Amino acid sequence: MASSSSFVIIGGGLAAAKAAEALRDNGFDGHLTVFADEEHLPYERPPLSKEYLAGKKSLTDFTVRNSDWYRDNNVDLRLCARVTALDAADHTVSLADGTTVRYDKLLLATGSASRRPPIPGSDAGGVHYLRTYEDAVVLNSVLTEGAALAVVGAGWIGLEVAAGARQRGVDVTVVEAAKQPLLAALGETVGEVFATLHRQHGVDLLLETQVDEITRADGAASGLRTRDGVSITADAVLVAVGAKPNIELAEQAGLSIGDGGVLVDASLRTSDPDIYAVGDIAAAEHPLFGARIRTEHWANALKQPAVAVAGMLGTPGEYAELPYFFTDQYDLGMEYVGHAPSFERVVFRGDVAGREFVAFWLDRDDRVLAGMNVNVWDVLDDVKALIRSRTPVDVDKLRDPRSSLADLPSVS
Repeated sequence: MASSSSFVIIGGGLAAAKAAEALRDNGFDGHLTVFADEEHLPYERPPLSKEYLAGKKSLTDFTVRNSDWYRDNNVDLRLCARVTALDAADHTVSLADGTTVRYDKLLLATGSASRRPPIPGSDAGGVHYLRTYEDAVVLNSVLTEGAALAVVGAGWIGLEVAAGARQRGVDVTVVEAAKQPLLAALGETVGEVFATLHRQHGVDLLLETQVDEITRADGAASGLRTRDGVSITADAVLVAVGAKPNIELAEQAGLSIGDGGVLVDASLRTSDPDIYAVGDIAAAEHPLFGARIRTEHWANALKQPAVAVAGMLGTPGEYAELPYFFTDQYDLGMEYVGHAPSFERVVFRGDVAGREFVAFWLDRDDRVLAGMNVNVWDVLDDVKALIRSRTPVDVDKLRDPRSSLADLPSVS
Protein backbone atom coordinates (compact mmCIF):
# COMPACT_ATOMS: atom_id res chain seq x y z
CA MET A 1 0.00 0.00 0.00
CA ALA A 2 1.20 3.50 -0.77
CA SER A 3 2.58 5.56 2.08
CA SER A 4 -0.24 8.03 1.41
CA SER A 5 -2.85 5.45 2.48
CA SER A 6 -4.65 5.83 5.78
CA PHE A 7 -5.73 2.81 7.81
CA VAL A 8 -7.95 2.96 10.89
CA ILE A 9 -8.36 0.39 13.67
CA ILE A 10 -11.28 0.72 16.09
CA GLY A 11 -10.69 -1.08 19.37
CA GLY A 12 -8.58 -1.02 22.51
CA GLY A 13 -7.84 -4.67 23.20
CA LEU A 14 -5.40 -7.37 22.16
CA ALA A 15 -6.79 -7.62 18.61
CA ALA A 16 -6.33 -3.92 17.90
CA ALA A 17 -2.76 -3.94 19.19
CA LYS A 18 -1.83 -7.09 17.25
CA ALA A 19 -3.30 -5.62 14.07
CA ALA A 20 -1.24 -2.44 14.42
CA GLU A 21 1.81 -4.58 15.04
CA ALA A 22 1.13 -6.78 12.00
CA LEU A 23 0.61 -3.79 9.71
CA ARG A 24 3.97 -2.28 10.61
CA ASP A 25 5.73 -5.68 10.55
CA ASN A 26 4.38 -6.27 7.04
CA GLY A 27 5.65 -3.03 5.63
CA PHE A 28 2.64 -0.74 5.80
CA ASP A 29 4.13 2.75 6.12
CA GLY A 30 0.99 4.82 5.65
CA HIS A 31 -0.89 6.71 8.34
CA LEU A 32 -2.21 4.33 10.99
CA THR A 33 -4.72 5.43 13.63
CA VAL A 34 -6.04 3.34 16.51
CA PHE A 35 -9.11 4.57 18.37
CA ALA A 36 -9.50 3.12 21.87
CA ASP A 37 -12.34 4.32 24.05
CA GLU A 38 -10.60 3.52 27.37
CA GLU A 39 -7.83 5.59 28.94
CA HIS A 40 -5.42 2.66 29.04
CA LEU A 41 -3.08 1.35 26.40
CA PRO A 42 -4.58 -1.70 24.64
CA TYR A 43 -4.53 -4.68 27.00
CA GLU A 44 -5.54 -8.33 27.20
CA ARG A 45 -8.82 -9.09 28.97
CA PRO A 46 -8.58 -12.73 30.16
CA PRO A 47 -6.26 -11.81 33.08
CA LEU A 48 -8.99 -9.61 34.55
CA SER A 49 -10.86 -12.68 35.85
CA LYS A 50 -7.72 -14.78 36.32
CA GLU A 51 -4.29 -13.49 37.37
CA TYR A 52 -5.34 -9.94 38.26
CA LEU A 53 -7.94 -11.01 40.81
CA ALA A 54 -5.47 -13.62 42.09
CA GLY A 55 -2.94 -10.87 42.74
CA LYS A 56 -0.44 -12.40 40.31
CA LYS A 57 -0.44 -9.69 37.63
CA SER A 58 -0.93 -5.94 37.35
CA LEU A 59 -2.15 -3.97 34.34
CA THR A 60 1.35 -3.44 32.97
CA ASP A 61 1.85 -7.22 32.85
CA PHE A 62 -1.00 -7.68 30.37
CA THR A 63 -0.67 -4.43 28.43
CA VAL A 64 0.19 -5.54 24.90
CA ARG A 65 2.68 -2.81 23.99
CA ASN A 66 4.02 0.15 25.94
CA SER A 67 3.61 3.74 24.78
CA ASP A 68 7.14 3.81 23.36
CA TRP A 69 6.22 1.16 20.82
CA TYR A 70 3.32 3.19 19.41
CA ARG A 71 5.54 6.28 19.20
CA ASP A 72 8.50 4.44 17.68
CA ASN A 73 6.28 2.78 15.07
CA ASN A 74 4.44 5.98 14.21
CA VAL A 75 1.05 4.65 15.31
CA ASP A 76 -1.44 7.40 16.12
CA LEU A 77 -3.00 5.83 19.21
CA ARG A 78 -5.88 7.89 20.52
CA LEU A 79 -7.11 6.93 23.97
CA CYS A 80 -10.48 7.93 25.39
CA ALA A 81 -11.58 8.29 21.78
CA ARG A 82 -15.03 6.86 21.22
CA VAL A 83 -16.07 6.36 17.61
CA THR A 84 -19.75 7.23 17.31
CA ALA A 85 -20.36 6.77 13.59
CA LEU A 86 -18.98 4.83 10.64
CA ASP A 87 -19.84 5.99 7.13
CA ALA A 88 -18.76 3.22 4.76
CA ALA A 89 -19.77 5.14 1.64
CA ASP A 90 -17.64 8.16 2.53
CA HIS A 91 -14.90 6.08 4.21
CA THR A 92 -15.05 8.16 7.37
CA VAL A 93 -15.42 7.64 11.10
CA SER A 94 -16.79 10.27 13.44
CA LEU A 95 -15.78 10.72 17.07
CA ALA A 96 -17.69 11.82 20.14
CA ASP A 97 -15.80 15.13 20.09
CA GLY A 98 -17.19 15.92 16.62
CA THR A 99 -14.04 15.24 14.61
CA THR A 100 -14.07 13.11 11.46
CA VAL A 101 -11.25 10.90 10.16
CA ARG A 102 -11.01 9.39 6.69
CA TYR A 103 -9.70 5.89 6.00
CA ASP A 104 -8.77 3.73 3.01
CA LYS A 105 -9.03 0.47 4.93
CA LEU A 106 -10.62 -0.08 8.32
CA LEU A 107 -10.50 -2.86 10.91
CA LEU A 108 -13.26 -3.34 13.47
CA ALA A 109 -11.93 -4.86 16.70
CA THR A 110 -14.62 -3.51 19.00
CA GLY A 111 -14.98 -6.55 21.25
CA SER A 112 -17.90 -7.16 23.58
CA ALA A 113 -19.73 -5.65 26.51
CA SER A 114 -21.24 -7.44 29.49
CA ARG A 115 -24.83 -8.50 29.02
CA ARG A 116 -27.08 -6.65 31.44
CA PRO A 117 -30.31 -8.58 31.94
CA PRO A 118 -33.32 -6.62 33.23
CA ILE A 119 -33.14 -7.94 36.80
CA PRO A 120 -34.93 -5.67 39.29
CA GLY A 121 -32.33 -4.04 41.51
CA SER A 122 -29.50 -4.29 38.98
CA ASP A 123 -29.01 -0.53 39.14
CA ALA A 124 -28.04 -0.66 42.81
CA GLY A 125 -24.58 0.12 44.09
CA GLY A 126 -22.51 -2.99 44.70
CA VAL A 127 -23.69 -4.72 41.50
CA HIS A 128 -20.65 -5.58 39.41
CA TYR A 129 -19.89 -6.60 35.84
CA LEU A 130 -16.46 -7.63 34.57
CA ARG A 131 -15.32 -6.47 31.16
CA THR A 132 -12.83 -3.63 31.69
CA TYR A 133 -9.85 -2.96 33.89
CA GLU A 134 -11.90 -0.46 35.89
CA ASP A 135 -14.51 -3.16 36.51
CA ALA A 136 -11.78 -5.45 37.80
CA VAL A 137 -10.31 -2.81 40.12
CA VAL A 138 -13.67 -2.18 41.78
CA LEU A 139 -14.48 -5.88 42.06
CA ASN A 140 -11.03 -6.60 43.46
CA SER A 141 -11.60 -4.11 46.26
CA VAL A 142 -14.64 -5.99 47.61
CA LEU A 143 -13.18 -9.49 47.50
CA THR A 144 -11.83 -9.41 51.03
CA GLU A 145 -11.60 -12.30 53.45
CA GLY A 146 -14.91 -12.93 55.20
CA ALA A 147 -16.98 -11.00 52.65
CA ALA A 148 -19.86 -12.64 50.78
CA LEU A 149 -20.22 -12.58 46.99
CA ALA A 150 -23.27 -13.66 44.99
CA VAL A 151 -22.62 -14.51 41.34
CA VAL A 152 -25.39 -14.59 38.76
CA GLY A 153 -24.28 -16.99 36.02
CA ALA A 154 -21.99 -20.03 35.95
CA GLY A 155 -20.14 -19.28 32.75
CA TRP A 156 -16.40 -18.82 32.39
CA ILE A 157 -16.15 -15.39 34.02
CA GLY A 158 -18.56 -16.27 36.83
CA LEU A 159 -16.68 -19.45 37.69
CA GLU A 160 -13.22 -17.91 37.40
CA VAL A 161 -14.20 -15.07 39.71
CA ALA A 162 -15.81 -17.56 42.09
CA ALA A 163 -12.60 -19.59 42.21
CA GLY A 164 -10.45 -16.51 42.81
CA ALA A 165 -12.81 -15.25 45.50
CA ARG A 166 -12.85 -18.58 47.35
CA GLN A 167 -9.06 -18.63 47.37
CA ARG A 168 -9.19 -15.22 49.06
CA GLY A 169 -11.52 -16.43 51.80
CA VAL A 170 -14.72 -14.97 50.35
CA ASP A 171 -18.02 -16.81 50.82
CA VAL A 172 -19.43 -17.43 47.35
CA THR A 173 -22.88 -18.36 46.08
CA VAL A 174 -23.35 -18.96 42.36
CA VAL A 175 -26.85 -19.00 40.86
CA GLU A 176 -27.29 -20.56 37.41
CA ALA A 177 -30.50 -21.05 35.43
CA ALA A 178 -29.17 -24.04 33.45
CA LYS A 179 -28.90 -27.64 34.58
CA GLN A 180 -25.10 -27.49 34.81
CA PRO A 181 -22.36 -24.85 34.70
CA LEU A 182 -20.99 -24.11 31.23
CA LEU A 183 -23.82 -26.09 29.67
CA ALA A 184 -23.77 -24.27 26.33
CA ALA A 185 -19.99 -24.52 26.01
CA LEU A 186 -19.30 -28.03 27.28
CA GLY A 187 -22.56 -29.93 27.63
CA GLU A 188 -24.10 -31.57 30.67
CA THR A 189 -21.54 -34.33 31.30
CA VAL A 190 -18.45 -32.12 31.41
CA GLY A 191 -20.39 -29.33 33.10
CA GLU A 192 -20.83 -31.70 36.06
CA VAL A 193 -17.03 -31.80 36.44
CA PHE A 194 -17.01 -28.06 37.10
CA ALA A 195 -20.03 -28.27 39.39
CA THR A 196 -18.24 -30.84 41.53
CA LEU A 197 -15.02 -28.81 41.48
CA HIS A 198 -16.67 -25.68 42.85
CA ARG A 199 -18.75 -27.47 45.45
CA GLN A 200 -15.66 -29.25 46.73
CA HIS A 201 -14.07 -25.83 47.21
CA GLY A 202 -16.98 -24.47 49.21
CA VAL A 203 -19.06 -22.67 46.60
CA ASP A 204 -22.81 -22.82 47.20
CA LEU A 205 -23.85 -23.64 43.64
CA LEU A 206 -27.57 -23.33 42.90
CA LEU A 207 -28.49 -24.83 39.53
CA GLU A 208 -31.76 -24.61 37.61
CA THR A 209 -32.46 -21.50 39.66
CA GLN A 210 -33.79 -18.19 38.39
CA VAL A 211 -32.94 -14.84 39.96
CA ASP A 212 -36.02 -12.71 40.49
CA GLU A 213 -34.42 -9.72 42.17
CA ILE A 214 -31.19 -8.19 43.40
CA THR A 215 -32.16 -7.10 46.88
CA ARG A 216 -31.12 -3.74 48.30
CA ALA A 217 -30.44 -2.12 51.62
CA ASP A 218 -29.81 1.63 51.82
CA GLY A 219 -29.50 1.76 48.03
CA ALA A 220 -26.78 -0.87 47.81
CA ALA A 221 -27.02 -4.51 46.77
CA SER A 222 -27.59 -6.82 49.71
CA GLY A 223 -28.01 -10.13 47.91
CA LEU A 224 -30.41 -12.05 45.68
CA ARG A 225 -33.92 -13.40 45.82
CA THR A 226 -34.63 -16.43 43.67
CA ARG A 227 -37.87 -17.30 41.92
CA ASP A 228 -38.55 -20.07 44.41
CA GLY A 229 -38.27 -17.62 47.30
CA VAL A 230 -34.73 -18.28 48.53
CA SER A 231 -32.92 -15.21 49.88
CA ILE A 232 -29.14 -15.00 49.51
CA THR A 233 -27.26 -12.43 51.56
CA ALA A 234 -24.18 -10.87 49.99
CA ASP A 235 -21.93 -7.85 50.32
CA ALA A 236 -21.58 -7.67 46.52
CA VAL A 237 -23.23 -9.14 43.45
CA LEU A 238 -21.49 -10.05 40.20
CA VAL A 239 -23.71 -10.42 37.13
CA ALA A 240 -21.89 -12.70 34.67
CA VAL A 241 -24.43 -13.93 32.14
CA GLY A 242 -22.40 -13.59 28.98
CA ALA A 243 -21.27 -10.91 26.58
CA LYS A 244 -22.91 -8.82 23.89
CA PRO A 245 -20.74 -8.14 20.81
CA ASN A 246 -20.26 -4.47 20.04
CA ILE A 247 -21.64 -4.44 16.51
CA GLU A 248 -23.47 -1.13 16.59
CA LEU A 249 -21.00 0.63 14.27
CA ALA A 250 -21.16 -2.25 11.80
CA GLU A 251 -24.95 -2.19 11.81
CA GLN A 252 -24.98 1.57 11.31
CA ALA A 253 -22.60 1.23 8.36
CA GLY A 254 -24.91 -1.30 6.70
CA LEU A 255 -22.52 -4.24 6.98
CA SER A 256 -24.02 -7.72 6.83
CA ILE A 257 -24.91 -8.98 10.30
CA GLY A 258 -25.80 -12.50 11.41
CA ASP A 259 -24.90 -15.43 13.66
CA GLY A 260 -24.59 -12.97 16.54
CA GLY A 261 -21.91 -10.83 14.93
CA VAL A 262 -20.49 -9.20 11.81
CA LEU A 263 -20.46 -11.61 8.88
CA VAL A 264 -16.97 -12.04 7.45
CA ASP A 265 -15.46 -14.49 4.98
CA ALA A 266 -12.45 -16.70 5.75
CA SER A 267 -10.13 -13.74 5.08
CA LEU A 268 -12.09 -11.78 7.73
CA ARG A 269 -13.41 -9.27 5.20
CA THR A 270 -16.90 -7.93 5.79
CA SER A 271 -19.54 -7.28 3.15
CA ASP A 272 -17.70 -4.01 2.49
CA PRO A 273 -14.38 -4.79 0.72
CA ASP A 274 -12.56 -2.04 2.62
CA ILE A 275 -13.66 -3.13 6.11
CA TYR A 276 -12.44 -6.15 8.07
CA ALA A 277 -13.54 -7.45 11.45
CA VAL A 278 -11.79 -9.60 14.06
CA GLY A 279 -12.24 -10.93 17.57
CA ASP A 280 -15.49 -11.21 19.48
CA ILE A 281 -17.59 -9.58 16.77
CA ALA A 282 -16.41 -11.65 13.79
CA ALA A 283 -18.74 -14.42 12.59
CA ALA A 284 -16.24 -16.00 10.24
CA GLU A 285 -16.53 -18.69 7.61
CA HIS A 286 -14.33 -21.57 8.77
CA PRO A 287 -12.78 -23.63 5.96
CA LEU A 288 -12.53 -26.83 8.02
CA PHE A 289 -16.01 -26.92 9.53
CA GLY A 290 -17.86 -25.40 6.60
CA ALA A 291 -19.76 -23.12 8.96
CA ARG A 292 -19.60 -19.66 10.43
CA ILE A 293 -17.97 -19.55 13.85
CA ARG A 294 -17.99 -16.66 16.31
CA THR A 295 -16.24 -17.12 19.63
CA GLU A 296 -15.37 -14.67 22.39
CA HIS A 297 -11.96 -16.04 23.26
CA TRP A 298 -8.41 -14.79 23.54
CA ALA A 299 -7.00 -16.93 20.72
CA ASN A 300 -9.07 -15.16 18.05
CA ALA A 301 -7.96 -11.75 19.29
CA LEU A 302 -4.37 -12.94 19.17
CA LYS A 303 -4.31 -14.67 15.78
CA GLN A 304 -7.06 -13.25 13.58
CA PRO A 305 -5.43 -9.81 13.12
CA ALA A 306 -2.55 -11.22 11.05
CA VAL A 307 -5.01 -12.70 8.55
CA ALA A 308 -7.13 -9.56 8.41
CA VAL A 309 -4.04 -7.43 7.89
CA ALA A 310 -2.93 -9.62 4.98
CA GLY A 311 -6.27 -8.93 3.31
CA MET A 312 -6.05 -5.21 4.02
CA LEU A 313 -2.64 -5.20 2.33
CA GLY A 314 -3.97 -6.99 -0.75
CA THR A 315 -2.80 -10.56 -0.09
CA PRO A 316 -5.84 -12.23 1.48
CA GLY A 317 -5.48 -15.56 3.26
CA GLU A 318 -7.74 -17.79 5.33
CA TYR A 319 -8.24 -17.97 9.06
CA ALA A 320 -8.27 -21.73 9.66
CA GLU A 321 -7.19 -21.90 13.31
CA LEU A 322 -9.28 -24.19 15.50
CA PRO A 323 -11.25 -22.39 18.22
CA TYR A 324 -9.26 -22.52 21.46
CA PHE A 325 -9.72 -21.39 25.05
CA PHE A 326 -8.31 -22.17 28.47
CA THR A 327 -9.08 -21.70 32.13
CA ASP A 328 -7.44 -22.19 35.53
CA GLN A 329 -9.73 -22.74 38.50
CA TYR A 330 -8.33 -23.97 41.83
CA ASP A 331 -6.25 -27.06 41.00
CA LEU A 332 -7.84 -27.48 37.56
CA GLY A 333 -6.04 -26.23 34.49
CA MET A 334 -7.50 -27.01 31.09
CA GLU A 335 -7.35 -26.27 27.38
CA TYR A 336 -10.23 -26.74 24.96
CA VAL A 337 -9.84 -26.89 21.20
CA GLY A 338 -12.36 -27.49 18.43
CA HIS A 339 -15.99 -26.75 17.69
CA ALA A 340 -18.89 -28.87 18.94
CA PRO A 341 -22.12 -26.84 19.01
CA SER A 342 -23.90 -30.19 18.73
CA PHE A 343 -22.47 -33.65 19.31
CA GLU A 344 -23.45 -37.28 19.81
CA ARG A 345 -21.46 -38.15 22.94
CA VAL A 346 -18.47 -37.32 25.12
CA VAL A 347 -15.68 -39.87 25.61
CA PHE A 348 -13.28 -39.59 28.55
CA ARG A 349 -9.69 -40.74 28.69
CA GLY A 350 -8.03 -40.80 32.11
CA ASP A 351 -9.09 -40.06 35.69
CA VAL A 352 -12.20 -37.85 35.68
CA ALA A 353 -12.72 -37.95 39.46
CA GLY A 354 -9.06 -37.02 39.99
CA ARG A 355 -9.37 -34.25 37.40
CA GLU A 356 -6.59 -35.58 35.20
CA PHE A 357 -8.16 -36.54 31.90
CA VAL A 358 -8.89 -35.68 28.29
CA ALA A 359 -12.49 -35.36 27.06
CA PHE A 360 -13.51 -35.73 23.42
CA TRP A 361 -16.73 -34.56 21.80
CA LEU A 362 -17.73 -36.93 18.98
CA ASP A 363 -20.33 -36.78 16.23
CA ARG A 364 -22.56 -39.69 15.23
CA ASP A 365 -19.81 -41.04 12.96
CA ASP A 366 -17.28 -41.04 15.84
CA ARG A 367 -15.31 -38.16 14.39
CA VAL A 368 -13.64 -35.90 16.96
CA LEU A 369 -15.18 -32.44 16.94
CA ALA A 370 -13.44 -31.01 19.99
CA GLY A 371 -11.18 -32.03 22.84
CA MET A 372 -10.37 -30.74 26.31
CA ASN A 373 -7.27 -31.68 28.28
CA VAL A 374 -7.58 -31.25 32.06
CA ASN A 375 -4.28 -31.30 33.98
CA VAL A 376 -2.85 -33.40 31.15
CA TRP A 377 -0.32 -31.55 29.04
CA ASP A 378 1.56 -32.09 25.78
CA VAL A 379 -1.47 -33.59 24.03
CA LEU A 380 -2.93 -30.49 22.41
CA ASP A 381 -1.26 -31.02 19.04
CA ASP A 382 -2.47 -34.63 18.92
CA VAL A 383 -6.02 -33.53 19.71
CA LYS A 384 -5.88 -30.90 16.97
CA ALA A 385 -4.68 -33.53 14.49
CA LEU A 386 -7.64 -35.79 15.36
CA ILE A 387 -10.06 -32.92 14.78
CA ARG A 388 -8.48 -31.90 11.50
CA SER A 389 -8.42 -35.47 10.19
CA ARG A 390 -12.24 -35.47 10.01
CA THR A 391 -12.15 -39.29 10.08
CA PRO A 392 -13.88 -41.72 12.49
CA VAL A 393 -11.71 -42.97 15.33
CA ASP A 394 -11.45 -46.22 17.25
CA VAL A 395 -13.35 -45.17 20.39
CA ASP A 396 -11.92 -47.95 22.57
CA LYS A 397 -8.41 -46.78 21.72
CA LEU A 398 -9.44 -43.16 22.20
CA ARG A 399 -10.50 -43.74 25.79
CA ASP A 400 -7.52 -45.97 26.64
CA PRO A 401 -4.66 -43.90 28.17
CA ARG A 402 -2.21 -46.63 27.18
CA SER A 403 -2.80 -45.95 23.49
CA SER A 404 -1.00 -43.16 21.71
CA LEU A 405 -3.21 -40.35 20.44
CA ALA A 406 -0.65 -39.62 17.75
CA ASP A 407 -0.97 -43.18 16.39
CA LEU A 408 -4.69 -43.60 16.95
CA PRO A 409 -6.13 -45.74 14.18
CA SER A 410 -9.14 -44.54 12.25
CA VAL A 411 -12.16 -46.69 11.55
CA SER A 412 -13.30 -47.01 7.95
